[in-house]
Amino acid sequence: METVTTQDVSVNDLAWKIEHHPERCTLCGSCVAACTFNAIEVSVARRSVTASYEAFPMPVQEHAARPIIRQKKNLDTACVGCGMCEKICPNAAIFPVRNPDSRFALLARANGPIKRGGRTNLNTQRTLDAIIVGRISQMTDPSLDSERHTFDIRSPFGRVLQARELPLRVENDALILIEKTPPVHWIYPAIFSDMSIGALSTRAWETLAIATAYLNDKCGLPVRMSSGEGGMPIKLLESEYLKYIILQIASGHFGWNRIIKAMPRMKTDPAGVLIKIGQGAKPGDGGLLPAAKVAPHIQAIRGVPKATLHSPPNHQGLYSIEESVQKMHLSLNAAFGFRVPVAIKCAASATSVSVYNNLLRDPYKICGGFVIDGVQGGTGAANEVSLDHTGHPVVSKLRDCYLAAVSQGLQGQIPLWAGGGVGMTGNAAADAFKMLCLGANGVIMGKILIQLMGCVGNEHGRCNACSTGLCPTGICTQDPRLSKRLDVDRGAQKIVDYMLAFDSELRKLLAPVGNSSLPVGRSDALVSTDKAIADKLDIQYAC
Repeated sequence: METVTTQDVSVNDLAWKIEHHPERCTLCGSCVAACTFNAIEVSVARRSVTASYEAFPMPVQEHAARPIIRQKKNLDTACVGCGMCEKICPNAAIFPVRNPDSRFALLARANGPIKRGGRTNLNTQRTLDAIIVGRISQMTDPSLDSERHTFDIRSPFGRVLQARELPLRVENDALILIEKTPPVHWIYPAIFSDMSIGALSTRAWETLAIATAYLNDKCGLPVRMSSGEGGMPIKLLESEYLKYIILQIASGHFGWNRIIKAMPRMKTDPAGVLIKIGQGAKPGDGGLLPAAKVAPHIQAIRGVPKATLHSPPNHQGLYSIEESVQKMHLSLNAAFGFRVPVAIKCAASATSVSVYNNLLRDPYKICGGFVIDGVQGGTGAANEVSLDHTGHPVVSKLRDCYLAAVSQGLQGQIPLWAGGGVGMTGNAAADAFKMLCLGANGVIMGKILIQLMGCVGNEHGRCNACSTGLCPTGICTQDPRLSKRLDVDRGAQKIVDYMLAFDSELRKLLAPVGNSSLPVGRSDALVSTDKAIADKLDIQYAC
């Protein structure tokens, strides 16, 4: 008998326990092979067995060594509850169970701060869930027919000039444009969020790109996709499909060397450029791509060695939003000949309104959009303490920015785009409609897209192992053996199907309100069942 050491880790200390039913198990080994975290193993246990070997019942008690599936008592290989073992088992003999008595969060810090991916585990209360569409057109103002009416569902990406600012002159009863105006692209009010090649597997990123192209070419929905930090494959940069991609430049500037070199060979301009100052999940902490995910093709695209890639929390050399406008916006606009709108992305925070006000006063009038990202989103790797305890819900900051622009008569000039938890409860169309009514021109969606591909992570601690490079669904890994688990065509089809349903549901919300176009700023269409939320957002309270 071994000495009991009270400091030893047991299965009850882990966040998830593996429940195994040996009477159903055929010991095929599929579950052990499928577990990317090496959380289970084939072992041998001494069992007491009752057997009978005679022609008539003659029970005999025997002790025998039997092969079993056993969970490892190890923090480094702890089960994350992904359920791959359950999916692959032909006899439903094994599955993970959440452990309510876990000490894992405490013990895992022995190796430094916990890193993980996915969404925050704490801030799951959503303001959007306390808001409903309360103004319905009926007798005095007839509603529309969502199935037959023609709707104008388009949003600007680019600087929108007021009529008095347009460089026009009258000549022979005709208006003549005497100088260039800032570029504006009218796109669908949903952008696929910036998830890089590196954070996602190549197959997952390809799935998003295929879905984007199909929605544009076959479905007539001009959805755009942000590349994320880290560059793009040369073939895509030099293809016609670049017009559907918004190129992102972040504080690490990874991959931009390739983009610059590809510019002379680009057949078309990109849909836009997005300068990422901050992100809603772990704001102020910079980007993080663990060394385990920096595969050879990622090294080639980003121009880096195999190492953990940590983007600085701010753009080096930029110390104010004014400098950002003067340096980065001007240089990036000039790089594409002032033909491509350039927008800026910031984390929702107490300073969001100040940043937006400075952009509105930009004398060059070249800022093409302001993207606010809230705390309830997030797909990449992060320190858990940053992911759970820093950031700001996006709804109130979106509303504050919109009302600040209204107070100056400048609403609509710099389009407002908002993200962070859109579609968290499954219905992104309802979330998007509410955010439009609160002042957004469109929404950014990320996590819901990889969930459509097969991601099993959630806000209750299931999986969320995006930071390990061992993603069991093949979405957030660079391991070719694991990434093959993702069916690219099926994933793209699911995203397309969801976006078509999104479009239909958005029309079903526009029609009762009586809007043929997007209801940007129509807060009169909303009511809140929470008095504090109603007061903060300046909308009606309903009880």
